Amino acid sequence: MKILFYDTKPYDSMSFDAALPSYPEITVEYLKTDISEKTASLARGYDAVCLFVASDVNAAVIRALSDAGVRLILMRCAGFNNIDMEAARAAGMTVLRVPGYSPEAIAEHALALAFAVNRRIHKAYIKVRENNFSLMGLTGVNFYGKTAGIVGTGKIGMAMCRDCHGIGMQVLAYDKYPAKNAPDYVKYVSLDELLSESDLISLHCPLTEETYHMIDLAAIEKMKQDVILVNTSRGALISTNDLIAGIRQYKFLGVGLDVYEEESENVFENREDDILETSVTARLLSFPNVIVTSHQGFLTREALEAISRTTLDNAASFAAGNPIQANIVS
Repeated sequence: MKILFYDTKPYDSMSFDAALPSYPEITVEYLKTDISEKTASLARGYDAVCLFVASDVNAAVIRALSDAGVRLILMRCAGFNNIDMEAARAAGMTVLRVPGYSPEAIAEHALALAFAVNRRIHKAYIKVRENNFSLMGLTGVNFYGKTAGIVGTGKIGMAMCRDCHGIGMQVLAYDKYPAKNAPDYVKYVSLDELLSESDLISLHCPLTEETYHMIDLAAIEKMKQDVILVNTSRGALISTNDLIAGIRQYKFLGVGLDVYEEESENVFENREDDILETSVTARLLSFPNVIVTSHQGFLTREALEAISRTTLDNAASFAAGNPIQANIVS
């Protein structure tokens, strides 16, 4: 099994190189460039390509990969909304993903964003570096005794429930398919009740037609005054323009975003010398009660190790003619 990696960062190659000795039947090559219709031809002679969450795997890319003889797309992430699955099925191409690598990594990052934006850690850090030890503008609230609303209770959402319960918060949850084994401290409610009763709202659901812009102006109007909103799932769960309107109306105590709608040109890239061409992203970055991180929720050593192992397991099982059913994107 020969695999060509696209959009490879040093932490990717380090974690996969550490795992590869356990898979002698697999050889890999790494590319820094991401996949496109043009770069897909570089995969000729390879059995599979390995891609990440920011890769645009449209129909033209699928056709180019198929023409190059690629039979397998390995996603080293859980999400696959960036793949044209209809085109992949038509080309007879198998797509395998990593459905669960470290739920705790993402839940802990979500909680870190909530803590940081609540206590204005980002502002305090900059102030002290400039020898400004004033506490003005840094007032937060206690999370203890407050209510956390968790939207989506898969593995990551349930990990967030545990974390919020652990710091003394009451936990409300909403999911179209509630977890059957949810602990007693998780109370399932309607989405409207969660929005209106929660002091902290954290999004942990996939991006579908149903969840697209689920947080819009109507949803924001239902929220408490001085609510904290966190998104570590998919940017398009939130209507950015409506979010900005809500921020300008002083609705939010704070907003923590590890994902946002226009991240595709920015995520994982160094653009410090660029002028951001979109005013939406620039506006988000301008608000003092907003923290934006660069899709780094997954970035722990444990998560990288799990991603490497599962991705290589997927490749080995496919090569053996017995792909792991739970990891197949249908």
